[in-house]
Amino acid sequence: MERVNMKELEVKILNIDINEMETKLKALGATLIDKEVQVNTLIDSKEDFIQNNLDSYLRIRETKSLLTNNIKLTLTMKKNINREGIRESIEINTDITDKKALLEIFKSLGYYVYQEGFKERTSYSLNNVRFDLDKWDDLTYPEPYMEIEVNDEDELQTMIDVLKIPKENISTKSIAELRREKGLV
Repeated sequence: MERVNMKELEVKILNIDINEMETKLKALGATLIDKEVQVNTLIDSKEDFIQNNLDSYLRIRETKSLLTNNIKLTLTMKKNINREGIRESIEINTDITDKKALLEIFKSLGYYVYQEGFKERTSYSLNNVRFDLDKWDDLTYPEPYMEIEVNDEDELQTMIDVLKIPKENISTKSIAELRREKGLV
């Protein structure tokens, strides 16, 4: 399934215990969407054209569902939009079938893999709000966090209140920004 120009409103919740948060979500009646493992391959030119000139990133995500064993490859261009209090972006996604061939095409165009990260993700839905409990490999980002993806800021505030999330744990930073803060880049 191809999705184009999908608007995304989200925040990251840092300093969480994944098991505790999952228990809270289940107690509230959240529905399990999927449990998956991902390989996220980030691509840019040697001059970081995509990041520096477009304030975006280009990613190939290989997702394996642990519930169905289905494997999916998705190419995404994620364009950041600066906004106070919430991270807004436009995602342009398309499914792909051959990662190696696509990487060869990018290489021919002067674009290379600059980072590959491995993530475990468990996703829930509650009242049309998506919760992703993420744990990366230690080299990519050593601390677990949760992303909350909403349709509007009122939904976000409601979920923050219901889950009793301290304000200081809410971040609008990208994983790249968080990695820089930890000296991982």
